[in-house]
Amino acid sequence: MWLYLAIAAVLVGVDQLTKWIVVQQMTIGQAIEIIPNFFYLNSYRNRGAAWGMLEGKFGFFFVITLVVVIGLIYFLYKEGTKNKVFAWSVALLLGGAVGNFIDRMARGEVVDFFHFYPFGYNFPIFNVADVSLTFGVILMLISVMFEERLTKKGTID
Repeated sequence: MWLYLAIAAVLVGVDQLTKWIVVQQMTIGQAIEIIPNFFYLNSYRNRGAAWGMLEGKFGFFFVITLVVVIGLIYFLYKEGTKNKVFAWSVALLLGGAVGNFIDRMARGEVVDFFHFYPFGYNFPIFNVADVSLTFGVILMLISVMFEERLTKKGTID
């Protein structure tokens, strides 16, 4: 369990460091072109959830995040030694949830900065915590969908 909590802590550290650099070095709205017409660093603030949904619902996010973090730690404690894919997913989810939670508590908003334009589509701006959350959800889905199959083959432990 401690390994996965350490992974989550490292993710929180990387997330907060990158956000701190953006806040210190860029003005809000400033964009730095990394790959022309594809990838930019764009200093943006988000007061909602993914893609700005539920903007300004601080109390809601506070309660939900606390419940989710407590639940994830509980599941990691109960199931983490049985299923490594699940444990990794929880570590990623914890890192992402706590990273964005710190922003909401400290700033009242989340710092976003990765901005992609795949095939000309203006993809929503996101951060390291969002990447962690996304991969955590994907791994958790894989873990749940294939748990029985992985357990039968003996590859889950």
